[in-house]
Amino acid sequence: MTDLIHTDRRETLLIALGLAAAALVPAAAGAAPAADTLDPAFAPHAKDWAWLVGNWAVKHRKLRERLVNSNQWDSFDGTCTNWPVLGGQGNVDDNLLDMASGAYRGVGVRTFDTQTKLWAIWWIDSRTHGVGEPVRGGFRDGVGTFVGDDVHKGTKVKVRFRWSKITPTSAHWEQAFSVDGGKSWEDNWHMDFVRTA
Repeated sequence: MTDLIHTDRRETLLIALGLAAAALVPAAAGAAPAADTLDPAFAPHAKDWAWLVGNWAVKHRKLRERLVNSNQWDSFDGTCTNWPVLGGQGNVDDNLLDMASGAYRGVGVRTFDTQTKLWAIWWIDSRTHGVGEPVRGGFRDGVGTFVGDDVHKGTKVKVRFRWSKITPTSAHWEQAFSVDGGKSWEDNWHMDFVRTA
């Protein structure tokens, strides 16, 4: 959700858009795959995102300005609907963010790399239609941590997504930036998820 565009990453864009296109048919995409079609390397990670499938109400808290020592936060509501694709080796969510400055939509796309055993996450923003660099990582002890490189207003940053406090009906997500290679982090976005019917 770094609100950035990277036009030189055509391959990343095509992958993400291809997965987003699969999102147009969530009922078919959510069908359980035959056991013999899954890569055995994926098996230990098959339920990593199972808790996220479904509909959510989301409370956002976003830092008004990033990397300027700001302590002013904006709060707003949103929704998220998530479903699996690629037989579970990926998932997509459609998000509505109802900011005071105007509502917009975003799509989160996740895929599992059986070689690296890491998840990659892309964000597609309806305001720019751009796709940034993915963050990569996984879950350990109930916490998902995903890190990548990006640029924010001309400054190179490390971006970290972290999922925590995961239950069947709630979860917490946060985003942080680092300008010193990950030695220190500035949290700039928090989301609290509550499952809806």
